[in-house]
This record gives sequence, structure tokens and C-alpha cells, in this order.
Amino acid sequence: MGKEKPGFLTAKAIGNRIKSKGLQKLRWYCQMCQKQCRDENGFKCHCMSESHQRQLLIAGENPGAFHSFFSSSFFKDFMQLLKTRFGTKRVHNNIVYNEYISHKEHIHMNATKWVTLTAFTKWLGREGHCKVDQTEKGWFIQYIDRDPLVLARQKELDKQKQRERDDDERQAKAIEEMVKRGQDTAKDSDSGKFTELVRNDEEKIAINLQMNSEPKAATSSQLAPRVSLSSLVGKRKQPSSSGFKPSKRSKSALDEIIAAEEGRKKQKLHTEHWLAKNIVVKIITKRLGDKYFKKKAVVKEVQDKFTAIVKMIDSGDQVKFDQTHLETVIPSIGKTVLIVNGGYRDCVATLEKIDTSKFSATLKITEGPLNGRIVEDVKYEDFSKKFDQ
Repeated sequence: MGKEKPGFLTAKAIGNRIKSKGLQKLRWYCQMCQKQCRDENGFKCHCMSESHQRQLLIAGENPGAFHSFFSSSFFKDFMQLLKTRFGTKRVHNNIVYNEYISHKEHIHMNATKWVTLTAFTKWLGREGHCKVDQTEKGWFIQYIDRDPLVLARQKELDKQKQRERDDDERQAKAIEEMVKRGQDTAKDSDSGKFTELVRNDEEKIAINLQMNSEPKAATSSQLAPRVSLSSLVGKRKQPSSSGFKPSKRSKSALDEIIAAEEGRKKQKLHTEHWLAKNIVVKIITKRLGDKYFKKKAVVKEVQDKFTAIVKMIDSGDQVKFDQTHLETVIPSIGKTVLIVNGGYRDCVATLEKIDTSKFSATLKITEGPLNGRIVEDVKYEDFSKKFDQ
């Protein structure tokens, strides 16, 4: 029989394909020709081939361009693997490199400007691409995510945590003041001096056991005349002849309970939504870019209690925002505000005083049946500046 013709399904061709699978030795790989050899003899034959010599001549005309191209490709693929596979976790550099070179068609480090993996790791730390630290187990790297969306999301989370921390501090301060007030009240109540009960043996004790046989009607006629309530009130209102003014009595436990109950009722009137028409608000989100961030706008329409259509004051654009992306605006003292939450919701008032320690303000209502009433300790988020048309 004649010799079997070489073809795709011949035993030799199938054997060559099986041998070529997997990762071969890096020392027998030609980066210029992108050819992997199985042994030293094959690599020697490849180096003597005409195609390899032609590639060397092309590279010799501009060696810097090829060198920088291979270096940038290696860096891009390495950082892409680090970002997608490990994220921002701290990992050993050799683990990432071994996973990178496990792909058959990768850029070899001997074709780049970095001689060793340690030199490449140090370069990543100097350029600020990764956090690099050296330990007894070797070099560790950590990817730094500089995506604008990720940074904006992290900044928004930090602001939310700061708001929650401020609320907790405010509540802790209020509780501390209540405890201090209670301690002062307890000290005032315990200020009276008590004397020891002493028995006087010289004085005789007499007990009258005589029964009164007269009916109750007769005894009632012998009682002293009743004093009217109006006369008692009049006597109490009369000033003392000595001109002594009684000291102001401290709050009792009953007063504390009444004040706490009023505060609880006011708290019940608070709702989660506070948006209202014709108030000035500030945008606190970057989801629409820096164009509207920290800019002021006027609420033109409220939808579903938590969504507002606002008109920018500087540009006049109409944009739709959620309540979580807006905050109230505190004007200067003497300006007109609108109470947007609590028991005095929708009341127009004037800003009288600001208490920065309690994050609250004192307002004076100027319209409606409550005109002239002073409202104290109104939180910053419960009122906003009213737009002057």
C-alpha cells in the first residue's frame, strides 16, 4: 500500500493538535511571530526560518514602538484581569500573574519593559494604579477603582452615614439634657432637712373617748363657715406686705410627663414626605452631572408626595427629582419661610433665631389663625425658604 497522504484527519495531524493544546514552556515562545514551539529543537528551527528573520528586520527599524506596544498590551490585560477577577480585594501578585499566563495567547513579560514581576508590581504602586505592600509572604496588590460612578455612589453613601450620625448625636444630646434636668429636680426635692422624732416624757398624753349622742345635723351647724374659692384666689393673688417674691419653682415629675407627652404628639404629626409648592430647595445628587449639583431650585409641582418638578433658579430648566435628592434651604434671619413638616405644616413664618447646637430654629407665624405665635426648636429639615415671586 502507498504512503498515507498528510491531511487534517491523519494520525500525525491529530497528534500535533493534541500536543499543541495547553500552555508550553515560555522559553520556547516567539513573541514577534506569536509562535509557540514544543521543544528546543523546534524553537531553534523557527529562529533560523525566513519568516522569523523577516519579523526581526521589521522590528529592527523601530524597536521602541514594538516595545511600548507589548508593554501597554500587557498592562491593559493584567489590570483588566485584576479588576474583573479580584475587584478591590488585596491579593498576592503571583496569583494574578499565574492566572494571567494560563491563557495561551497572552503577552509575555520578556517582551515588555519590565524584567521581573517585582519590578512591574513596584511600577504599579509608583504610578498609583494599585495599593502595593510587601510582607514576609511576598508582594500584595490591591486594585484602586477610579470609576466616576463608583466614586459618586461612595460619596453619597458617606453623606447618608453622616446624616444618620448627626441625628444620633442630636438625639443623644437631647437625652443627656433630659437626664441632667431630672437630676437637678431630684436634688431640689431632696434639699429639705429632716429632724429626728424625740419623745417628751414630761408632757402627758390625753385621749378623749366621750361619745357624742347628738345627730350629725347638729354637729354640722357648729362647723366653721365655708370660705369661697374666689376669696382664696383673691387672697393668693394679693401681694405680701413684706415685698418678698417667691422663687421660681423647678419642674416637677408631672410637668416632665406633660412635656414628654406633648413632644410625642408633635412627633406623631411628622411624616416622611415634606415637599411643598413654592419653596426653595437644594439639589444634593450628582446623578445628572455637576450641572445641577448644589444648585438651588423652586418646587413647581409635587407628584405622589415624594417626587417634585423643580425649576432651576439660575438656568430656568425644569427637572424632575426624588425627595431623597433634595434638601431644605435655611435663609437669613428675618426672611420668610414655610413650615413643611410637623404640627404647624403649611404655616408661613419668619425666621427669628437659629440654634446651631441643636440644629433647630425659632419661628414666628405671620399668617393664618395662629398669627403671632412663636414656635421654638423647629428642626432644619422641617422648614424651608419661601420663594418670593
